Amino acid sequence: MLIEYSQKFIKEFKKCPPNIKNSFRSRLEILTNDAHSPILNNHQLSGKLKNFRSINITGDWRAVFEEINNGKIIYFIAIGSHSKLYS
Repeated sequence: MLIEYSQKFIKEFKKCPPNIKNSFRSRLEILTNDAHSPILNNHQLSGKLKNFRSINITGDWRAVFEEINNGKIIYFIAIGSHSKLYS
């Protein structure tokens, strides 16, 4: 599995608090080993983000990504609080 990041994601990630950055790294490791681990709550989104998926980073923070080439590439497009991402 190849992990890639959009420029928007990189910019948002740099602004994240240190604990969110650490949590993301931990969740990314889980994602690469078991994409369907219950701790991730990996799920398909709907509405304007219907082609994307989301994983839980913390109770309120999410990372949004697209699976490309049948999940061989995970392309992260956004990270942020639930209310910021889905408003």
